[in-house]
Amino acid sequence: MLRFSRALLAPYKKYLLLIVLFQTAQAFLTLYLPTLNAGIIDYGTVQGDMGYVMRVGCVMLVLSAIQFACNIAGSVYGARVAMLSGRDLRERVYKKILSLSQREVAEFGAPTLITRATNDTQQIVQFFLFLFTAVINALIMFVGGVCLALSQNVRLSVVILVTCPLLILITVFFVRHIVPFYRKRQLGIDELNGVLRDQITGMRVVRAFNKQDFEKRKLEDVNDRLFGINLSIGYATALLVPLFTLIVSFSKIALMWLGGSMGTGGQVQIGVINAFVTYTSFILSATLMESMVFIQLPRANVSADRLEEILNTACSVTDGEGAIDVAPPAGAPLVFDHVSFSYAPDDPNVRKVLEDVSFAAYPGQTCAIIGSTGSGKSTIVNLISRTANVTGGAIRWGDADVRDMTLASYLRQVGIVPQKSYLFSGTLAQNLRYAKKDATDEELLEALRIAQARDFVLASEGQLNMQVAEGGSNYSGGQRQRLCIARAIVRRPRIYLFDDSFSALDYATDQRLRAELAKTTKDAICLVVGQRIGSIKDADQIVVMDEGHVAGVGTHEELLSSCEVYQQIVASQEHRSERG
Repeated sequence: MLRFSRALLAPYKKYLLLIVLFQTAQAFLTLYLPTLNAGIIDYGTVQGDMGYVMRVGCVMLVLSAIQFACNIAGSVYGARVAMLSGRDLRERVYKKILSLSQREVAEFGAPTLITRATNDTQQIVQFFLFLFTAVINALIMFVGGVCLALSQNVRLSVVILVTCPLLILITVFFVRHIVPFYRKRQLGIDELNGVLRDQITGMRVVRAFNKQDFEKRKLEDVNDRLFGINLSIGYATALLVPLFTLIVSFSKIALMWLGGSMGTGGQVQIGVINAFVTYTSFILSATLMESMVFIQLPRANVSADRLEEILNTACSVTDGEGAIDVAPPAGAPLVFDHVSFSYAPDDPNVRKVLEDVSFAAYPGQTCAIIGSTGSGKSTIVNLISRTANVTGGAIRWGDADVRDMTLASYLRQVGIVPQKSYLFSGTLAQNLRYAKKDATDEELLEALRIAQARDFVLASEGQLNMQVAEGGSNYSGGQRQRLCIARAIVRRPRIYLFDDSFSALDYATDQRLRAELAKTTKDAICLVVGQRIGSIKDADQIVVMDEGHVAGVGTHEELLSSCEVYQQIVASQEHRSERG
């Protein structure tokens, strides 16, 4: 936690110095006021010197005003540093998550990434806020209070020497008891987020199968476990404060009894007893405040560990050493050269997703990829779009290995339409400009025309400025696909990747869209992943995948006569068509 905090707070050293200065000034002034008050009692009130009372009283008013100003300034700067560090932490976590490949995201899981980027970050911010606005002041008050109390009367200090260690022992016991529950709570929040995410995104499926009661019980089970963990933490923290208050109250009673006995015997003045009681209250309040740190620190420490786990994760897809911006010459093909891919390349017991895959895609031609579910089609798309890197062989564009090209320079030349059509909340124009931020309205409308989406966009209220719901849920499946295709076209890339991107289109729209695409992509490399023979049989080249291997490469007619896997796919689809 210390190393994590030091790195996070490094840019705000000046603010931290101001916080310490203001908190120190405020603490010392707070500690000095009881001494002045003791003088008013002993030398002013008891001796009837009203001039002394007025002079010292005015000094106390001025010092109180300064103390108030220092307290406000320290709190403002403390809150500012806490909020700024929280902002920086969220940005770092967010950027790190964006840099992770599919492999790392899958290992963590979306629910825990969301929890860590939000809830865990907030735990750190709350700890910093408490630390900078209260703890520094409490620490100074504790040290200063002990010193000033001892300077007032050593014998009365016995109460402090007994009470403080007792409070510290109680704090240590409670901290050791609740630390394990904090880690369980964060894991419980991850689990709850996962269940909620599944239920919200799969709401139509839940209703279709009438599983509302089942999903409700599932959520209740997770929620009850989290409730039990929070209840255990709540019991511990709720018991700590009353226990501290009880001990502090008994210490004050003991102090008044001892001070009263000494005052009756003339061993100490009344003002000194009053000052000592005040200093003791400061010390015990500071001890209580510091104990709250030991309650919040474990929670923040757990969150820091979880955030560091993300921040220290090495991304498997990064710019290699010596990577340069490369623009392959016009006409350069994209070549798979004996490519292999595995999610665990160092474990020979894990089957490779792709093995010894070789083919070439040329500009001006359509290269289609087909195969059964799990044959590796989408993995090929992921390797081309570099959401994953090959673990064997190489993908070359012209003479360059794509791993030797910087990610930014390479991806600027790639336009992808993913299998799951996804639109972001905002306007339609913002979604389309996701591919090219400076695209004009004319460019957007032209891309929509090619994607057969212009008519329904212009007919809608707001047209390009129409609001898009999260995920594009206010569009039909076919409309979302066409809008995602238009987004890729806006970029005018040199490589087009269509991952089963025409499945929701009717036959007539499909044919018109492909005709326009053929004109648009005549100088680009076009790869199409398909499930239906009808959608890929006109391709210039078809790559047939079977369990991670290339079963055949050729045109539709060539594969019908030479590739058994392709023949089986064609036969199965014709059989389904006849049955339909």
